[in-house]
Amino acid sequence: MENFRMNTGIKRRVLIVDDESINREILGEILKEKYETSFAENGKQALAMLQDRTVHYSLVLLDLLMPEMDGYELLEKLQMKEDFAVPPVIVMTADGSAEVRSIRLGAADFLTKPYDMPDVIKARCERIIELYEDQSLIRAAERDELSGLYSREFFYEYIRQIEDYAPDYRVDAITLNIEHFHMLNEMFGREVGDEVLRKTGEMLTECFRDRKICIGCRPIADVFYLCVDHAEEYDGVFAGLQEELARVTKIPRIRFRIGIYQDVDKSLSYETWFDHAKQACDLIRGDYTRQISYYNKETNEKDLYRERLINDMDSALKNKDFVVYFQPKYSILEDRPHLRSAEALIRWKHPELGMISPGDFIPLFESNGLIQKLDNYVWQEASAQIKKWKEEYGYSVPVSVNVSRIDIYDPELEEKLLALISENSLAPEELMLEITESAYSNNAQGLIETVNHLREDGFRIEMDDFGSGYSSLNMLTTIPIDVLKMDMKFIRNMQKDEKSKKLVELVIDIARFLDVPVVAEGVETEEQLQALKEMGCDIIQGYYFSKPVPPEEFGAFIRKELEEK
Repeated sequence: MENFRMNTGIKRRVLIVDDESINREILGEILKEKYETSFAENGKQALAMLQDRTVHYSLVLLDLLMPEMDGYELLEKLQMKEDFAVPPVIVMTADGSAEVRSIRLGAADFLTKPYDMPDVIKARCERIIELYEDQSLIRAAERDELSGLYSREFFYEYIRQIEDYAPDYRVDAITLNIEHFHMLNEMFGREVGDEVLRKTGEMLTECFRDRKICIGCRPIADVFYLCVDHAEEYDGVFAGLQEELARVTKIPRIRFRIGIYQDVDKSLSYETWFDHAKQACDLIRGDYTRQISYYNKETNEKDLYRERLINDMDSALKNKDFVVYFQPKYSILEDRPHLRSAEALIRWKHPELGMISPGDFIPLFESNGLIQKLDNYVWQEASAQIKKWKEEYGYSVPVSVNVSRIDIYDPELEEKLLALISENSLAPEELMLEITESAYSNNAQGLIETVNHLREDGFRIEMDDFGSGYSSLNMLTTIPIDVLKMDMKFIRNMQKDEKSKKLVELVIDIARFLDVPVVAEGVETEEQLQALKEMGCDIIQGYYFSKPVPPEEFGAFIRKELEEK
């Protein structure tokens, strides 16, 4: 396919260097129709003209034998020049033996005197200029102008070539990110930001100069990729890099995040190598205790899973993929257990991942503040379900819902809860609020004030997981609660461990002292039930009666309760 060329109508300029005026005139006449021509009588004069940056030369026609500075010396000097772009050179001489030496010194082509074939001269000039311009375009596409590293396309192509010629080499993929780079541009200006990118490219090149394999690219603004031969550790390699960059650029607090995928899996695509390195890099976003993170397949899969859950949460709320299950609570004070209330427990039926354990997503959402969205959703679903059961069976089943620590500090908490019971025509005591014991220990005074307001509104407050390790007897004299819920670990161990049994008895005694009912959760056997009944436990919850079930199955417990009344 022919190269597409833009026709600008601008003539390219050719510099003719020859000490013989007749030769200059002949060549000028041959080329004048298509090219602008300039002339020099020797190499020294030509060098000065080429150094003039106001004039661009597309080609040099160079005689070898000249006074002051001959063609060979000019070629040697041009090879060493880095401060201006050197155009291609066609050597002109009658000495055929000079061709090899000229080519070795950088000449692009060779013309023999005399100039008796004008069309050949014009054709060769045109071809050399085209080749040079094509190479210049390739070089421009090959390199990132700012960092001096390869462009993304050439970077992957060079990796492919390395793999073709050295497939047994173990290599590492590295991603380096300049954190908050956009802020550098905004605070110091684009020129300073460009200087940071330029210096980073130079410093990375210097860091790995002695490695057998080292190629790099800047795929996007503030990200760098490196493919290097495998090393066991990198702490020493990058040590001091941030500080040196800050010193050179005079910009403090520049921070690099570095992700490394060591000994890459060659069966994966090159793009995947650097995706893995980037995943490792992203894991330390905002973590100022470390600079380097290594990709680990098992850990990364867990991190990706957690990221997936976070990203899918909003759509799950919208599509009602979260389903509220209910576990019944039974009063055991009389001969026959009576359905007393229920606890709302969330389940996630993911359309692709299936049923997701609450142990996977609840701690995750608690750690990043998303639990508030989920709690609000559960409150809405539970309130609507209480109303539905009342309408269907004429029977009220109070439901306990979790109130997380983050909910307590929501200034609109009271307003939200009151709105829910109003919308669903409920009494406040029908929506019971479970608050974990640990919440009281964080900001007891603030929580107590909030809880007092809620109790004044008519809500009943349950302390969940009592005895899990945060309690103090002094706290029990000040906390406002209506129900004490015992940590299920005590129940599991009370038949095997005398201390656990004594603790259960102690918690029941504390509840009597506070004049509040006690709920034992996690009850699974008849033996546990009878033991708790003998101790004076009020209410039990657990698999002995039922596992948590969806709302449509819970109706069976209500119907049975109504039949036995």
